[in-house]
Amino acid sequence: MQAKDVKTADDARKLIKERDIKFVKIGIFDVDGIMRGKYMHRDKFLSALDSGFAFCDVVLGWDSNDQLYDKSEFTGWHTAYPDAPVRVIPESCRELPMEDDTVLFLGEFEGRAETVCPRGTLRRVLEKADAMGYDVSAACEFEFFLFEEDPHSVREKNYRNLKNITPGFYGYSMLRNSVHSEFYHDLLELGESMDFPIEGLHTETGPGVLEAAIGHDEALRAADKAALFKTFTKVLAQRAGWMATFMAKWSPDWPGQSGHMHVSIKGKDGRAAFYDANKPHNMSDEMRWFLGGQQKLMPELLSMVACTVNSYSRLIPGFWAPTTATWGVENRTTALRVIPGSAKSQRIEYRIAAADINPYIALSAAIGSGLWGIENKVEPGEMVVGNAYAQEFPEETTLPATLYEAAGRLRKSEAAKSLFGEEFVTHYAQSREWEEREFRKAITDWEMQRYFEII
Repeated sequence: MQAKDVKTADDARKLIKERDIKFVKIGIFDVDGIMRGKYMHRDKFLSALDSGFAFCDVVLGWDSNDQLYDKSEFTGWHTAYPDAPVRVIPESCRELPMEDDTVLFLGEFEGRAETVCPRGTLRRVLEKADAMGYDVSAACEFEFFLFEEDPHSVREKNYRNLKNITPGFYGYSMLRNSVHSEFYHDLLELGESMDFPIEGLHTETGPGVLEAAIGHDEALRAADKAALFKTFTKVLAQRAGWMATFMAKWSPDWPGQSGHMHVSIKGKDGRAAFYDANKPHNMSDEMRWFLGGQQKLMPELLSMVACTVNSYSRLIPGFWAPTTATWGVENRTTALRVIPGSAKSQRIEYRIAAADINPYIALSAAIGSGLWGIENKVEPGEMVVGNAYAQEFPEETTLPATLYEAAGRLRKSEAAKSLFGEEFVTHYAQSREWEEREFRKAITDWEMQRYFEII
């Protein structure tokens, strides 16, 4: 029996017994999209398939550096960081090609913890879509830089003068991907083995930067695939003696790294809800309203997509990243790109996103805002033709300039509270405000160079 054949708890039991697996790996994705987990003895895991298991809720109460949030209402010293219930997701079973005699399962928080769980949040958004009569499909694509470094060397160098695996630009280079073909094939095979199949993989513009497009799927599974892709691309790189980064912008000298999301919806009868051959650009009324909701709420939900301090270093004119909540048809200078095509391919690309996204939370924002648009029949603003960087737009399309400002907009958003729940909004907003406060403690190289002598 193969991991991809596991759909139920009984299937999981069968696979583990057939292979005589003694230890199972189980993981959960935290607020920053970081995979936390452990090995679990088969006896405990088989029991967990029926009754779940407990996981300390601190993983929802700390940051990417394991530092505890100081203003979390959900958990903290005031709650004494209790265990929270977690359910095993049998159908998430994956092979682990790098490890013999084990498999990987994902988990999802239950109970009160479900209200702030990233995967649980996306699932609730998709339940809303289901109630509205829609099935949602999605796909993510990521750019990431590769370095001839390891976790020790980057720290010894203080993250300066890092050596990329290749120099220069060379987007879509057949030379580069042929020289390093072993890594490309290893990554492509890993995607097949672990069920995050990669539709396309190529070099992008910059030293040692690649772009991978992950195949589309039902939106929750698409988020699983995206989150696993990011995690295990890093694993594969480090096992090869390299490092991969998914920062939004690691250097001022090169474009940032995108994490674009593609979204489409169908009716329960299989109808392509975004497609109407009798409308301009084949855009149905539902697609137009979905787009309108995404555009309208983007300034309020930006922190759910641009989720790190570094995200805002990418959102500058002229570097292939949008700077206002705009839309266009086949326009890569706008935040939302309508991609017209057949009933099968008609979709929206949410281009504001960088590679640093938590796929569960970012897709919650992209899909939730669109559903809100359909509910309220929100008309989008005027379509942008040409270079959006060179045009001026209404004040309401202006995006927050910092993570702290974006978190404040989210905290006040009534639409966000109705879509994701007040407990999620409160918890997530405080986590982003904490992130910016942590950044404010740092003294940057720019400050030293600018002020040390002259001020």
